[in-house]
Amino acid sequence: MTHDHDLVLRPTAAQTTAALNPPAGRNGGDLVVETLTGLGATTVFGLPGQHALGMFDALRRSALRYVGLRVENNAGFAADAYGRITGEAAPLLLSTGPGALMSLAALQEAAAASAPVLAIGSQIPVAGLGGGRHGYLHELRDQQASFRDVVKSVHTVRTQSQIPSAIAAAWESALTAPHGPVWVEIPQDVLLAETTLPVVTAMDATPEDIAPRPELTAVAAHLLANAERPAIIAGGGVVRSDASGKLLALAERLDIPVVTTFGGKGAFPWEHPLSLQSWLEDRHTTDFLEDADVLLVIGSGLGELSSNYHTFAPRGRVIQIEADAGKLESNHPALGIHADARLALQALLETVPERTDPTAPERVSAVLAKVRDRIAAQDLGLEQRIVAAVRAALPERAPSFWDMTILAYWAWSAFDARHPNTMHSAQGAGGLGYGFPAALGAAAADPSQPVLAVSGDGGAMYSIAELATAKQYGLDVTWLIVDDGGYGILREYMTGAFGEATGTELSRPDFVALSESFGVPATLTTPETLTTDLAKALATPGPSVVVLPALLRMFEPTHL
Repeated sequence: MTHDHDLVLRPTAAQTTAALNPPAGRNGGDLVVETLTGLGATTVFGLPGQHALGMFDALRRSALRYVGLRVENNAGFAADAYGRITGEAAPLLLSTGPGALMSLAALQEAAAASAPVLAIGSQIPVAGLGGGRHGYLHELRDQQASFRDVVKSVHTVRTQSQIPSAIAAAWESALTAPHGPVWVEIPQDVLLAETTLPVVTAMDATPEDIAPRPELTAVAAHLLANAERPAIIAGGGVVRSDASGKLLALAERLDIPVVTTFGGKGAFPWEHPLSLQSWLEDRHTTDFLEDADVLLVIGSGLGELSSNYHTFAPRGRVIQIEADAGKLESNHPALGIHADARLALQALLETVPERTDPTAPERVSAVLAKVRDRIAAQDLGLEQRIVAAVRAALPERAPSFWDMTILAYWAWSAFDARHPNTMHSAQGAGGLGYGFPAALGAAAADPSQPVLAVSGDGGAMYSIAELATAKQYGLDVTWLIVDDGGYGILREYMTGAFGEATGTELSRPDFVALSESFGVPATLTTPETLTTDLAKALATPGPSVVVLPALLRMFEPTHL
């Protein structure tokens, strides 16, 4: 008897001839780009450096599209967004030492947000590996140690024959739920040396599905079907696993109210009668969730922001579905189900009976009314008008990328993303400078839609260099810069805590003139003309900048 695992694909005569007579002029860098091509990559991001030149030289002999940014951290943010938009692993090519280390903040965001990024960095020559102090340019005692605590997995290459397998293993790791960034490093001399190895052909690096254990989903289905006041918290894992449709089907079958986390924006229809929207930083929502006798948490670890700064204390039974085993029951005891959100929701849909609760929409409406009343009592009309103006200007399916700025903090709670996987922010790791370079990566991923980036003036200064990138590649990104003269949210925090702010006030450029110096058209807008100006910029192909001078305030917190 022949078993499937006994079958081996034998090369054809033509394949054998090609393998025995590989083309001349190839080096280790060619093995890198051939492997990426064989895995299905079409676009790579990065920034060249001396040790990495073998990879970059090989790009010109490949069909891969290269998008080069001006700062490694920004290249990492662009790759992060490409991975989020496409669901594919986004290759990120970097150099040794300073170039590699400059990407760490971006890779931390990719890890926190489960964005698949395949970072490939160069290394000093093989002779210098091992921790000795040889004095090579860019030398670190243990470069991979700097990445090990940030990425999902680390893969080290020492010979050319190891390149395809290492990259394939990293690719599989990046795309195994939960998605995330991975690190591969290859010494300079391995990349530069001529190779006689055959051209790398199609690679198989299919990630394993993380399926739920059936006895656990059976218990979960029983609890949900018999609950009196169930509720659902839908996190980023629902978006990453493309499970929004299954979430909607489950909520409607069981009449269960749904709130989405800030990472799960768009996972559930905003105006649905069962939608509690995203008001997680509001005590009325927290009270509602605490009162649930069964709480289904899907694709969220109930971290700081999703738990109203750890003030959330559930009183009912918690069911937690999570692909990251480290997040299971990390904050609250639960029926922990280690699984991809899509597969777990499918299992529940196949198991649960129909449940009706005519009071659910009424209870949802009551909570949202309390939230609206709380906000209305704080004289925050300007902030609400600006959120509404951005929503009105942004096309239905156009993605948006939000930096760590007051308008983004509002958007987490108040912005209707309309569709899953269209609203993204840096709230995973919370680093500045994410919005614009991430938007560039999204525009490279899908040129059929304009892309919006939103930054404050402080965060914008992290990314100004990428105006040159946007212009060079003609990327269709409109950048809204809200200029309040400093780090606005930190100004609020410090004033509230200490009575005055220190280190938050910033001298900044004329953003309109600066943008135009890059050849990027720019508009100075007002809250009253924002919708018109932003819509016009978004409708005009290519990069553009809209600058809004405005001093915004946050709504009062409820967790203190």
